[in-house]
Amino acid sequence: MSEAMPMRVDRRIAIKWVLAAAAAAPSLRSAAWDAEAAKGYGTDPDLQRIYLPGQLWPLTLTPQLRRTAAALCDVILPADTHSPGAAAVGVVDFIDEWISAPYPRQQLDRTPILAGLHWIDAEADRRYSKAFAAISTAQQSAVCDDICYLPDAGSALVEAARFFARYRDLTAAGFYSTPAGHKDLQYVGNVALASFDGPPPEVLEALELND
Repeated sequence: MSEAMPMRVDRRIAIKWVLAAAAAAPSLRSAAWDAEAAKGYGTDPDLQRIYLPGQLWPLTLTPQLRRTAAALCDVILPADTHSPGAAAVGVVDFIDEWISAPYPRQQLDRTPILAGLHWIDAEADRRYSKAFAAISTAQQSAVCDDICYLPDAGSALVEAARFFARYRDLTAAGFYSTPAGHKDLQYVGNVALASFDGPPPEVLEALELND
């Protein structure tokens, strides 16, 4: 695996990826997706409701592709001593909702994400005669090593590397927007406080504001 771009997300760059995920735009658009199949929630969603997966628009991933997507999420963000893996906190649901949404920005991701998931399954089958979700963690990493850093990918793997970069962004965005992701980042916002005594003295001192 290239040291320049690890598959495992480092906390120091997680926030950068989360912000970049909304801005990165693949160049392909799905011609097969009929936006009329679902209208979505428009520009004024009901924020008081809890929407279940598939409630607003038909979802896209088949059971097999969901297994592939979950396995790839866990290669990118596996469980460790600090947090669960990405698949365990519902990142696959987030990605499925994202590529299924009937909005132009999300539709841009539909074709490359679906093509990439099919490619990674086919590549696992070519190398190991099994689907990606069925091979070992070491074998999954070996497949991803060849596409995890676009500048190092061979010419035949450019599209697969672009897919992986976008999928990694979406995985990070989905994971770090969950409570488990907040905890992994040691984010302490959005918590009600009974009182606020101001910044700690050591912070004020470091900022030369203690006077």
